[in-house]
Order: sequence, then structure tokens, then C-alpha cells
Amino acid sequence: METTQAVILGIVQGLTEFLPISSSGHLVLFQHLFGLTEPELFFDISVHAGTLVAVIIFFRKDLWAIIVSVIHFLSLWIKKQASFNDIQENPDVKMAFLIIIGSVPTGIIGLLFKQIAEDLFSSVFIVGFTLLITGLLLWMTRRFKAVGRDIIGFSVKDALIIGVVQGIAITPGISRSGSTIATGIMLGLSREMAARYSFLLSIPAIVGAEILSLKDMSFQAIDNAVIFGTVTAGIVGYFSLTLLVYIVKKGQLHIFSPYCWAVGIVTLILGSGII
Repeated sequence: METTQAVILGIVQGLTEFLPISSSGHLVLFQHLFGLTEPELFFDISVHAGTLVAVIIFFRKDLWAIIVSVIHFLSLWIKKQASFNDIQENPDVKMAFLIIIGSVPTGIIGLLFKQIAEDLFSSVFIVGFTLLITGLLLWMTRRFKAVGRDIIGFSVKDALIIGVVQGIAITPGISRSGSTIATGIMLGLSREMAARYSFLLSIPAIVGAEILSLKDMSFQAIDNAVIFGTVTAGIVGYFSLTLLVYIVKKGQLHIFSPYCWAVGIVTLILGSGII
């Protein structure tokens, strides 16, 4: 892969990882356009690491509050001054608990269907079909009111459902951010809570994917293309994340549906070999 191609793919990843139009789906499409016939899985994982840094920087205050609260809670629990029931009383500790709960189904699905998902990276036709599904999910959010449940009303069941959806989103063309935020909104969470949980939940998922990729890593694979692509993805990702959070709060998530449908239809045509 040339450095110019890597930078372009980094921009694509940075934009599409957070904008609800499927980063993996667009990476497949652009790799296909560049003639990269073999799935660039290591590069894909690397640029995801770049956007992971963007999430951490954007939610640094939330993450710090969660870490401090969890450490304090654990210290009290060890001293038997706190119990499991007290988790509900601390929003930050509860958020940490819900992230762990949501990560369980994501991890199970990721481990069981990892190879299938990797095989789908070579299927342009599948990407087209799943982009249509992403567009439908986003469009459905327009019917839901702005008022929803916050962290107090956020249940374990909600976290499990969103975690399952995030696991399914390993399929190229299914937007991770779009599907999980849309699911949260449809479950009755507030827009802000759905978006916040979606991105915080993405952190262990991306870290897990990075760890699984270590067995396939080689120093030869870390070249200038990977470095430039990853840095570009991180920078662009931070700004696209800022934009999406604003759009979600305004209740305009569905505006991305026509784009997903248009790209999905064009991709189906390309994948079918009609043109």
C-alpha cells in the first residue's frame, strides 16, 4: 500500500468510524477501488487504533471520573463499606459496570464470528446490502422523542442488547456507532446517553480487537503507510466525533440515511458486476 492511499484510507476511517456510515464498509470499498485485492486487516486494525485515541481524548473527563469513582468504590467494597447494590447510587461506577456488561456479548460474538467477519471484508456485495440496513436503522430514530432515560434508568438489559448490536456490527457495512446509538435511542435512552454509552463501549471493543491482532503482527508490517494512515485517522476522527455528538443531540441522526442508501445501492450494482 502506498502512503497516499494510506492517508486517504485514514481520512475515510476517521470520518466513517464516528459518522454513522460504517467505517469497515467504506474501507472495503476504497481498498477495492485501489485494487487491494487482499484484505488489509492489519492496516484496518491500526487505523481503528487511531480513532480509539480520538475517543479517549474526547471523553477524557468522563473516563477519568469513571476510573476515580471505580477505584474509590472498590476500596470501600474491600473494606466492606460498600455493596453491589451501591453501584446504582454512583453514576460513574454504574457506567463502568454497564460497559463491562455490554462488552460481554460483543466479545463473545467477536470471538465466534471473527473469521466470518474477516471473510466478508472481501465481499463488496455484502457491504452494499448491510449499508441499506444501516440506513434503515438511522431513519427509524426520527420517530423517537428527545426526552429519554439517563444513567439512572439505564438497565442491564439495555446494555446487553446494545452489546449484541455492537457485536453484530463487526459485519462490514453495519455502522458500529450508528447501530448502537440508534438502538439506545429506540430502547428509550436519551440521545446524549445513547451516544455517550456507544462511544465509551467502543473502547474495550477496539482494545480487544487490537489484542487479538497481536498474533498476526510483524515489525515488517509497521511501515510509513500504516503510521501516516493511523495518525490521519486519529486527527480526522476527533473532529468527526465532535460533529456526530452535536448531530445526535439535535436529533438529526437520520440525515445520514439517504447517504447510506445511495452508497449501498451503488455498491450492490458494483458487487453484482452489472457495471
